[in-house]
Amino acid sequence: MSARSDIDALIERMGEAIIGQRDVIERLVIGLLANGNLLVEGLPGLAKTRAIKALAKNLQCDFSRIQFTPDLLPSDVTGTEVYYQKEGGSEFKFEPGPIFANIVLADEINRAPAKVQAALLEAMEERQVTVAGTTHPMEPLFMVMATQNPVEQEGTYPLPEAQMDRFLMHVNITYPPVEDEVLVIRLVRGEEAAASATPDDKVKAEKPAPISQSSVFEARREIVAIHVSDAMERYMADLVNATRIPEAFGDDLKRWIEIGASPRASLALDKCARTHAWLKGRDYVDPQDVRAIAPDVFRHRLGLTYEAQGEGVSPDQVVAEILAQVALA
Repeated sequence: MSARSDIDALIERMGEAIIGQRDVIERLVIGLLANGNLLVEGLPGLAKTRAIKALAKNLQCDFSRIQFTPDLLPSDVTGTEVYYQKEGGSEFKFEPGPIFANIVLADEINRAPAKVQAALLEAMEERQVTVAGTTHPMEPLFMVMATQNPVEQEGTYPLPEAQMDRFLMHVNITYPPVEDEVLVIRLVRGEEAAASATPDDKVKAEKPAPISQSSVFEARREIVAIHVSDAMERYMADLVNATRIPEAFGDDLKRWIEIGASPRASLALDKCARTHAWLKGRDYVDPQDVRAIAPDVFRHRLGLTYEAQGEGVSPDQVVAEILAQVALA
């Protein structure tokens, strides 16, 4: 099978476990193929953890889940040197932590203090962990998918800007429509029935093999070859530049934006737009691809003014205004 058919199968299988969140599934797969880390945000019960588990379950990979709590230590994430005593001497041996997996679910990441969150920075950016002066590289397929609850403030620690910028995209999960809610009820009821089935029935309902990692790497090679025209490169750069000089694009943006996006936003736009084009079956990037993923790329990289926050202006509203004001050259 080709990489495209395998990735299509992955999306289809995830859709069987996640009802009514097609955009979220697409964003998770874009993060996987673009080799980036994702921040997934939504209210409790909206299947944030379930969506990430569905991706890992249908992919041939090692999956690790870290439940972030205020008493977590950096070594609980990265691992630590352990002293072993044996005949003829003793030695320190590195015991890898849960960060050493292909897909790492950092559940409720904003519940851990800054020291623990900082332990993730090197792994997210350099794809390695340094403990006791020794550097330990991550696997070729490695990504952090973090979740957080936007409304809970007690017992949480805001993520530092340096860490937020390391997330390729910030994905929002919203309430499903009522029609999908009915399908969710039926899905969970069916899962409960399957869990209580007899061993013979479970053998009959054997699931297909997970998608190979080689398909992911092959898809990445094809995505690298996606054509990006000079005009599209300039368009992406202009969008990012508009966040830095908002006064040139209208009074509203001037009032709303205090801190613009870094060059990581330009790189993320390029990676995600090429991946979006590949998923749509095109070998070139067009404005539709850039506009589709722009909110997810900019959402966590814009520093809004107190005036914007007081007026209840959301990052998505700001991004929509940027897209409306910046023309394609």
